[in-house]
Amino acid sequence: TACLKPTTTTYLEDGYVVLDDLLTSQECDELRQRMAEIVDRMDVPEHCRITFSTYHDEQLKTQGNADYFITSGDKVCFFFEKGVFDDKGKNSNNNISYIFLALHAYEPLYKKVTHSPKVQGIAKKLGVVSPVILQSMFIFKQPGIGGEVTPHQDATFLYTEPLGRVMGLWIALEDATVNNGCLCFIPGSHNSGISRRMVRTPKGTFPLTDFTGREQAYDETKFISAPVKKGGVVLIHGEVVHCSAQNTSEDSRHVYTFHIMESQDTRWSPDNWLQPTEELPFPPLYSK
Repeated sequence: TACLKPTTTTYLEDGYVVLDDLLTSQECDELRQRMAEIVDRMDVPEHCRITFSTYHDEQLKTQGNADYFITSGDKVCFFFEKGVFDDKGKNSNNNISYIFLALHAYEPLYKKVTHSPKVQGIAKKLGVVSPVILQSMFIFKQPGIGGEVTPHQDATFLYTEPLGRVMGLWIALEDATVNNGCLCFIPGSHNSGISRRMVRTPKGTFPLTDFTGREQAYDETKFISAPVKKGGVVLIHGEVVHCSAQNTSEDSRHVYTFHIMESQDTRWSPDNWLQPTEELPFPPLYSK
């Protein structure tokens, strides 16, 4: 516990903390190899060729209008970098942006990492009593084209009452550097609430999701880069403001990330775009 005390303090004060050596290099390579196999087998119908964006208006136009997106919470789904399909609908495998949202449930290697003793230990030492897993993603951040992720707070999309119950674990399967688009944070920005929410619209209306409020304008000089070595993890408070630049380097920046929620005395908003289903309720993190 002593060695995690500075970690807990940093997380509570800054809203994020970088920890080394969550996974071994071999474990990282196994997860990437398994993902390469999943991508190899991929067959994505035209209506499912959704680009992934964090820009407000583009989010509404692409993900927000797509049934594929809003029903993706209990499946493994594919999302692409902007502008990667040619006129004939062809796309090369290295143009995938994200695969999400249920790797933790359906892929044994990813499930094992998600529920690993190290991950459970981190949650316990942060005082999380009854965590459940909300979603999981593989982020490719492809060389040269891996898109910018604009400043945002995860609680915009994963809203709870009270706030402060969601944490992201962002595991670098390759070195995440300033050159290939590592995360950047505004330390301490998790203490000011949120200014924007993505919500489901009433059934039968269009688009399927909408935003209430707008993202604030942030002072770019306040962002601090958070490079992570392969196998390291970033713990991300649900309200901390973070972003990442486009990957203009020749190196990919593969990441496995998932979000957990303290379910004790917490209300998951029924307006959130992501909802548990009969097929996949939010599974408990602490395995028996």
